[in-house]
Order: sequence, then structure tokens, then C-alpha cells
Amino acid sequence: MYQNIKLDWMSNIRGDLLAGLVVALALIPEAIAFSIIAGVDPKVGLYASFSISVVIAITGGRSGMVSAATGAMALLMVTLVKEHGLEYLLAVTVLTGVLQVLAGYLRLGSLMRFVSRSVVTGFVNALAILILLAQLPELTNVTWHVYAMTVGGLGIIYLFPYLPIIGRLIPSPLVCIIVLTIIAIGFDIDIRTVGDMGNLPDTLPVFLWPDVPFNLETLFIIFPYAVGLSVVGLLESMMTATIVDDLTDTSSDKNRECKGQGIANIFTGLFGGMAGCAMIGQSMINIKSGGRGRLSTLSAGVFLLIMVVFLGPWLKQIPMAALVAVMIMVAIGTFSWRSIMDLKKHPLSTNIVMLSTVIIVVATHNLAIGVLVGVLLASLFFANKISRMMVIKNDSMEQNSRRYTVIGQIFFVSSDKFIESFDFKEVIESVTIDLSAAHFWDITSVSALDKVVVKFRREGTHVDLIGMNQATRTIVDKFGVHDKPEEVEKLLAGH
Repeated sequence: MYQNIKLDWMSNIRGDLLAGLVVALALIPEAIAFSIIAGVDPKVGLYASFSISVVIAITGGRSGMVSAATGAMALLMVTLVKEHGLEYLLAVTVLTGVLQVLAGYLRLGSLMRFVSRSVVTGFVNALAILILLAQLPELTNVTWHVYAMTVGGLGIIYLFPYLPIIGRLIPSPLVCIIVLTIIAIGFDIDIRTVGDMGNLPDTLPVFLWPDVPFNLETLFIIFPYAVGLSVVGLLESMMTATIVDDLTDTSSDKNRECKGQGIANIFTGLFGGMAGCAMIGQSMINIKSGGRGRLSTLSAGVFLLIMVVFLGPWLKQIPMAALVAVMIMVAIGTFSWRSIMDLKKHPLSTNIVMLSTVIIVVATHNLAIGVLVGVLLASLFFANKISRMMVIKNDSMEQNSRRYTVIGQIFFVSSDKFIESFDFKEVIESVTIDLSAAHFWDITSVSALDKVVVKFRREGTHVDLIGMNQATRTIVDKFGVHDKPEEVEKLLAGH
């Protein structure tokens, strides 16, 4: 227990604190932007980012991962805020948290094992593209100063780490933000700053119970939104956790992360914030800036609150070009460049899944839809591939009998092929079906076996089934009808 606490909180104190500072600076414009998307005051997104970061650092299942207010969640809130107002949004945030905690106890986080590597790659690439596209408004119809500072910021980010000693002590994104801010102030350059994004709060968040009627009508209003937010939030968080697992070569507790996200959203709703989830962009900034432990996520939230409440006048002077440079670095680092080269080596089905996930996520800006479509396509391709691996060998006839050897997996996709592999018109006395190298998975496959046996018997052929493994025998005994005369009559009547 003590070793885990030491590893999570005290093994990388300097790196976590510096990374947390960089993340906090990068969170500010995004939290404000997401608040605007949702149609609420900027302080709602900023309070949410502070609250979620602090709570998830303690309760989450993945150290070093950053959670806060996100665009994917904000898009789902627009209609609710427009029709019912902020108080209902706070109530939805609390209910979202409750549903996510319930999902954790139901161990729904374990479902991540059904997400294939091609879907994860597509998710990563789509997110990198979205992060890059999100920076375009800051680079459109601006003066040359913005382009110069953005390029200069990228130069600092990529070249500073090569400096002896100091290059490894201070995260280069932090150096980029500080240097460009000093240049912008020193030369009085007229460019867009954080202060232009919106007003920053000047007070600490306070406990605030949502002022909504406590009745079934309210529940009917907020429940559909809470379900959508819960699904999107958990899906994005689980995907981000998987990516951070790969980056750090460590594992995460997905079910604990579900509970942690839920607890964080409950606290957030009670302190005037909007629902949020894990952020791949900020998590990448954290990891690339040296953050590894829970302290990095906690410090990001604490630094964020301190800066927006107490250092607002200074914070407002940070040029957006500096933060754009940081986010471009994140987009470049997030994109899986190897996946482009792998297009030639990977099977067509894998490439289709990956590219479909990218296209749908980028087109809809909805990560959940893209991932769900990717998972569905991957499942269909897998089922089709497994069904093709089923083979039925038809041995030569001896003494007016026939032996069929079934090899492979029999389930709803391969059931028709299983039936079509037998010759029911051949005039023979007996048929032996060897199932020792086969496995029956579902009711559809058992029904196919029943049809084969009944069709042979209808032609006057005796049928022997041999070699069933225990799992197949169990499902056949439970759902099969070929040895139950009354059920066979019903089956024949159905034909």
C-alpha cells in the first residue's frame, strides 16, 4: 500500500509539478472555449476543469492522465442549456456521475478489451486531426506576428530539450509559453491573448445544490442527457487510458477509472461545473512534459484555480500563439505516423476499420460514434473471417455410410454454410458427424445442427454425432431438439 502511494505521488515530484503547470496553462483556453460551446459562462468550464482534475487524481484508475471539461461532452449539453438553463446542467452533471459510478461497480470498464488495436489507432489519428483543426481559427485572418510566434514557439518546443542539462530540467512547452509571453509584452505586440477568450472568475467555487424541482418530470428531462454524457465520457476516458497505458508501458484499472470519473463529475456538479472526462490532448502534454504520477493531475487542477482566480491579470496576457504551438506539438505527437506505413502491410479489413474510425470521428466531431462504428466493423470483419475458417470434410462412402468431419467454429454467421455442406439427397443408411474439432457457440448454431440431423432422418438415414467437447455438449443438450420427438415434430411442421 505504502509503495503504491509513494510511486503514484512522490516518485516524480519535480516532473509532475512542472508538467501540471504546463497542463494548467493549456487547459484555460480550452475550458473557456468548451463553456462557450455549451452556452454557459466561462467560469463553469474552468471550475469543472479544476474540480475534475483534483478529484480524479485521487479516485481515478490511471495515474498521469488528465481529465477536465471537454468538447465532446460540451456538444451534448447545448440543447439542455438552451431549453432548461444552467441549473438543469448541474443536475445532469451529478446524475452523470452517479451513472458512471454504477458502471464502475458493474465492471463495464472491462468492455475495453473488445476494442481492437485498429480502432484505437483510428481514434488517436482522428483526435490528432481534430486538435490540429481546432487551432485553425487562431491562425486564420491574423497578422504575420501570429505566424512568427507560432513557428518560434514550435522551434522552442522541439529544440530546447537538446540544450545541455537545462533542456531536461524544464518542460519545453512551459519555456515556450513563458518566452512568447515575455516577447509579446516586451514588444507590445498586438495579438490575440487568453484574456480575449472570455472573463476569468475572480472567486473560488462554492458548494451549490442544483436548484431544480425534485420530481419525476425533472428526471425525465435530465436522464437521457445523463445517459449520453455517461457513455461518451466513459468511452473517451477508457480510450485515453489505453493510449496512456501504451505511452508509459504501464497498466490502468479501467473499472476504478469509471468510478473515479463518476465521483469527479458528482463533485463538479455540486460546485458549479459542467460534466467532463479524460482529455487525450492534455494527457499527451502531461506525459511529454514529464508528468507520470497522480501529483501531475492534482497540480494541474490546483495551478489552474490559483492562476485564474489570483493571477488573472498576468494570465490574460499569454498570447494564444504560444498555446497554439503547444497544441500543434500535441497533434504531431499524438498522430500515429507508423499507421500510414502499415497501410501496405495490414489486411484490408484492418485498414478499413482504422480509416472509418478516423473519417467518422473527424466528420461528426463525436468520438463515441466513431469508436462504436469502428468496433462494429471490426466485429463484423472478425465474425466473417472466423466463419470462413470452418471446414467440413466429406470422407469417402464405405458400406453404404458417410462420415463428415467438422472443423472450426459454428455460430450465427457460419450456420448456413454448415447446413449447406451436407448432401441430404444421397441415398445412404447412416451418417457419422465428427464434432471433435468443432465448437458450437450459440442457439443459431445448435438450431443448424438440429436441421441437419432432422433432414437426414427425414430421408431415412441414421445419424450419429460423435466427439462433442463439454461446452458444445452443454449448449446442445440445453437447446437442441433433435433427440426430443415432440420438438422434432414442431421443427418438421415449420418446414
